[in-house]
Parts: sequence; C-alpha cells; structure tokens
Amino acid sequence: MRLSLLDRSRTRTGYPDSAALTHTIERAVSAERLGYHRFWVAEHHAVPGIASASPPVLLGALGARTTSIRIGSGGVMLPHHQPLVVAEQFLMLDALYPDRVDLGVGRTLGFTEPVRRALRRGSDAPDTFVQDVEELRDHLDGASAVTARPVAERTVPVFVLATGRGLAVAARLGLPVVVGGPLLDRPELTDALAAYRKQFRPSPRAPEPSVTVSSDVLVADTDADARELALPEAWAMARSRQTGEFGPLEPVAAIRAQPWSGQLRERVEAQLAQGAVGSPATVGRRLDRLAEVTGAEEIMAFSSTYDRAAQAASDAALRELVHG
Repeated sequence: MRLSLLDRSRTRTGYPDSAALTHTIERAVSAERLGYHRFWVAEHHAVPGIASASPPVLLGALGARTTSIRIGSGGVMLPHHQPLVVAEQFLMLDALYPDRVDLGVGRTLGFTEPVRRALRRGSDAPDTFVQDVEELRDHLDGASAVTARPVAERTVPVFVLATGRGLAVAARLGLPVVVGGPLLDRPELTDALAAYRKQFRPSPRAPEPSVTVSSDVLVADTDADARELALPEAWAMARSRQTGEFGPLEPVAAIRAQPWSGQLRERVEAQLAQGAVGSPATVGRRLDRLAEVTGAEEIMAFSSTYDRAAQAASDAALRELVHG
C-alpha cells in the first residue's frame, strides 16, 4: 500500500505564521528522505490556525526543495477559482517539476460567511462543481476552446476530495478519489465506495477506480504518549466549536493548565477517539481495518502536533510501520 502525507501548515503559538510554511517545507524534505509517495498541502482562507491559503504557491517552494516525491494539493477548492487559472497554475508546476505534480480538487466553501463574502462566493451560490471539474480537465488536456499554457507535455493527475457527494462526481468523470472526514466512521461508507466502484466510468486519466483514504495518524511509543501528541489538535478543534475560531496549536502543558468545562472535555475526548492515534500496534490495527473496509490503494496521513520533533518521529514510525 502506498503511503502519503497531507500537511495543512498549522500555525503554532509563539511562532509567526510564516514559520508554519517553513515547517511544511522542512517536513516535505523529511518525507522524501523517508520514502513517502506523495506530500500534499491544503487550502484554507482566513483561518488563524492554518497558514496555507494558496497551494500552487506553496507547491512551487516544495518542488524547489525536493527532487522525487510527488507534490500536490489536498486540495484546491474550485468554488473559489476559475478553472482556467487553476489549469495554468498546475501546468506551470508540472513544467517546472515534470511528472511530480498532483491536482486534488474539492468543493468546500469558506468556513464563515465573512470569508465567503470576501471570496465572492456566498453559501447560496449555485453548485457548479461538476461543470468546473469538467472544464478544468479539458483545459489541462488541451481540449478546450482556449489553450491553457504552458501546453501540457503529459497528463496532470486529478483527484476528487470526497466526503459524500464527491464520490458520484468522481465515478461519473472517471477520476480517483481521496476519502476522509466523518464519512470514514459512518456505516454507509462501504456502500458508498461500492457504488463509486460500480458506477465508475473508465477514462484516459483513470482506467479503473482508485481510492485513497485520508486519516489522522499519530504514532508514539505508547497509546498514552500518542494521545498527548494528539491533544493540541483535539483541543483546537474542540475550542473552535465554542469560539467559532480554529486557532494555532498550543503546547500540551499550556492546554493542561487551562480550565476545562465538562462539555469541553467531552469534545476533546471525542476528537481524540477519531483517527489512528496510538502505539505502532494500535495504529497498525486501525490502518489494517481501514484498508479492509475501504479497499484503499493508498493511505494519506494528516496529523498535527505542537512538538515538531515528535511529529517527525511519528512520520518516521508510520513509514516503518507500513513499509518496514
């Protein structure tokens, strides 16, 4: 099974936002050295806890610092972009870093109404995702009425980030999917993936259906140690439900020193229960189960913790666990 990383350029208290981008580049260099298959970056707008708002810009920096690992977007949110512009950006990246660039696309809007207004995309705007993906594909393949440049010398792989409806879109267009989020824990997951595979229409880009599973993964010596590593992310998620703001990662000691309400504790525990977090044995069982249920060809791990040395150790332990 292939193994990849998704990094969201999480900000950390005590560091400027710019450090999050430097940390992402350093992690990509390490992932290449460890032998990971892909390294993807995210798109989030006006979120205090995430510094990555422009995947193409960050991918340009990643390509310059690496030589072989595939780099890509997880993903470009098409409702906020013109398909021609996205095609031009990724054709440029592919020209600079041949046969290494992936384009993952999604349909998620900005998290808050002020952000959606700033992006000129209200929550009541029509859903044009299918048409946008088709237009993007045509621009990439030189099949549009206008020619996106630089002209493609090879096919740029396109993936659909799917948390539900995206599976049907990917099946219709003959594209591979990246599945994550709450869908992974829902009972309808197996049926949804079976429908994707059954309804898949082979295309020049993908003759067969392909599933990548994106899951939160952190590996440490013990389950307790891994839970401590996962606490900063779980805390940020739980706090965001109270404040409406997804904030930077905080040190574990600082989190423990703050007052915890009963509701907040429940939300933190619920977050910690998600994903594959634990010792190598615990994580191995969770990933084996995911592979069994989904039939996935690839695991794309995303994880964040305040301690960057522990994050690096987790990345190395995960690579060793999956590929020995």
